[in-house]
Amino acid sequence: MNVQLADIVVHIVEDLSPEQRIGIEDGLRAIEGVVSVHNPDDRPHLSVVQYVPTKTSSAEILQAVTGQGVHAELVGL
Repeated sequence: MNVQLADIVVHIVEDLSPEQRIGIEDGLRAIEGVVSVHNPDDRPHLSVVQYVPTKTSSAEILQAVTGQGVHAELVGL
């Protein structure tokens, strides 16, 4: 099986608590088509999201973050 994957970086503007970061990560992982979410402790404003573009979109991923009340923007890879 040959699955095409895409990567994006979500830049979160606010300083988030550890609980807020976990909530955002969990929300992203719940999206069908999201393969992985990485939010390193040394760069808490950045989340790298790998996803299957035939299952979801970068707009849906961004909405999952901003829908939790934080300001964010997409950064392409």
